[in-house]
Amino acid sequence: MLVRLSPVILTVLIATLAYSTPPEMAFSRLLPAAPALAASMWPVMPTVLLGTVCLALMIGLSFVFPDLGTWWTAAGIIAVTVAAAYGSHVRLQRERTLLQVRLVADAAQQVVLGPMPRRFRNVEIESLYVAAAAEARIGGDFYEAVDTPHGVRLLIGDVRGKGLPAVGAAAAIVNAFREAAYSETDMIEVARRLDASCSRYNGASPPGGTMERFATALLVQIPHGGGRIDVINCGHPPPLLVNRATLRVLESKAPSPLLSLADLLGDHYSVDSCAFAPGDLLLLYTDGIAEARDRRGEFFPLAAWARRQPLAQPRDLLRALHRDLLRYTQGRLDDDVAALAVRLRDR
Repeated sequence: MLVRLSPVILTVLIATLAYSTPPEMAFSRLLPAAPALAASMWPVMPTVLLGTVCLALMIGLSFVFPDLGTWWTAAGIIAVTVAAAYGSHVRLQRERTLLQVRLVADAAQQVVLGPMPRRFRNVEIESLYVAAAAEARIGGDFYEAVDTPHGVRLLIGDVRGKGLPAVGAAAAIVNAFREAAYSETDMIEVARRLDASCSRYNGASPPGGTMERFATALLVQIPHGGGRIDVINCGHPPPLLVNRATLRVLESKAPSPLLSLADLLGDHYSVDSCAFAPGDLLLLYTDGIAEARDRRGEFFPLAAWARRQPLAQPRDLLRALHRDLLRYTQGRLDDDVAALAVRLRDR
C-alpha cells in the first residue's frame, strides 16, 4: 500500500521541503519526479491528476517565493506529466498483453499438466511444478499418472528447448502416454509409442531438427499386486527410493534411447525392477532440481538432502523440497522444476 502511495508521499515531502527551506535550495525543482514515479504504477488519469497537483503547488509556492523560477519548473512539470501519461498508457497495454499470455499459458498447462489424482487405490501421488520464469507458467517439463489394468503407470520428462515448440512436444508425449498406458501391456511398447509420437511432432513442426527437440523421460509401473516397481529410463535423472532404512538411487543397468532418438540410437529399451514395499517413497524429478545451483555454482545435493528428510507424506516431502530448493538457489531457478512423490500404502 505504501508503495502505491509513494508518488503522493514524494509530492508532500518535496512541497514541505520547498516551503520550509531557503529558496536557494530550490527543492521545488524536484516536483516533476512525482508524476514520473506515478507512471510506473498508476493509470493514466491519476498520473495526470498528480501532475496537475504538482503544477498547482509550484504556482502556489511562487506567491511565497517570487524568485523560484516558477515558469521553468512549471514547464518541466507539464512536459514530464505528458511523458509520464504516455508511459503509463504503454505500460498498461503491455500488462494487458502479458495477462493474455498468462491466460494462454494456463490453458496450455491444463492440457499438458492436468490435475493429478492424489491416490490410485493404495498408491499416493503428489506433484510439484515450478516454472523458472514467473511469466512463463509452463515449460518443457511434463508428468502424468494413470491407473491402468496393468498397474499404476507414471511418466515424467523434460523436452530439450524452450518456448511453444517445447510445450507442443511435451503435449504430444503426454497425450501419447495417456493412450498407450491403457492399451499396451508391455512398458517397452509404451516407450516406443512415446518415441514415435515425439518424432511425428518434430517431423510436422517447422525446420529445427529432431535433435533440437528430443526429450528425456522416465516411465514407472507399479503393479496392482505391489511388491515391486518397473522402470524404463530414457536418459532421465534416476529416481530416488526412500524407505525407513536406506536411500537408493535407481540407476539404470542399461541405457535406453531418449525420445525421438530411437532411429539414431536404436530402439533397445531396458526395464529395471526393484522392490517397492508399503511405506516406501519414490521421488521422480527433472534436471531443474538436480542441476539447481547456489551462488558458488554448486549443484543442489538432492540425494544428501533426501537422506536427511524424515519419511513423510508425499505432499510434505515436496513442500520441503520446494522450500529448500528456493533457499539453496536464493529464489533464482535457472530451469523449470517438476517432481512426483509416490508412496505405497497398506490396503
